[in-house]
Amino acid sequence: MSLDEIRKKVIFHNSIDVWIAACTEKNVAWNNPEIYKEFISYLLNNNLNLKTFSLCAHEAGATEQEKTKFADLLAESKDPNAATYTIKLNDASMNIIRKFDFKN
Repeated sequence: MSLDEIRKKVIFHNSIDVWIAACTEKNVAWNNPEIYKEFISYLLNNNLNLKTFSLCAHEAGATEQEKTKFADLLAESKDPNAATYTIKLNDASMNIIRKFDFKN
């Protein structure tokens, strides 16, 4: 699902779903926790107003097993960039997200 598609559902999303949608748009793999941490660092450095969010990965949805494994890997880290955040998907945040250097 793309960023535009998830934005239509609700305004606020968890950062893992945003990450997966953004990677899907860029046609890159989303299951690398190190690149996810770089993504969160990038968002914080670009002054996005992120709030920490407790995600139950077992309620994840479509790619449930992979997403659960990914969330579990992140949860093991003490790095604040491994946390899950809420992100308001407005025009400004969407532009910042899409400018991230998605590495694969």
